[in-house]
Amino acid sequence: MRRNPFKIIWLICAFLSLGIGAVGVILPVLPTTPFLLLASFCFAKGSARFHRWFMGTKLYQKHLDSFVKERAMTLKTKLCILFPASAMLICAFLLMQNLPGRIFIVFLIIFKYAYFFTRIRTIRPEAA
Repeated sequence: MRRNPFKIIWLICAFLSLGIGAVGVILPVLPTTPFLLLASFCFAKGSARFHRWFMGTKLYQKHLDSFVKERAMTLKTKLCILFPASAMLICAFLLMQNLPGRIFIVFLIIFKYAYFFTRIRTIRPEAA
């Protein structure tokens, strides 16, 4: 029985997305959730076993589970994502000298908070 060569490509994409998403937990310039969603999709296409494994990881449970199921997050999860990212953006704002860059950073911070609190429903921890 021949193996599907595309499954290997899906798995490579999945692990790359997982790595970038994991780094995005720490670095605010990388969005965590989209890369983890992409990793989940690629794992599902590449291997049922790896997809089950990924869905059981703390990274998935903490950042994606409630988001995938209900497009919702707990307030704690939102703040754990937003505060470190905002701190890094504020550092960049303070270190940056040019005005257009500073304006962009302010816009980015406002956009992040507006998106998280208007487009992603906040749920209680018991519901997560």
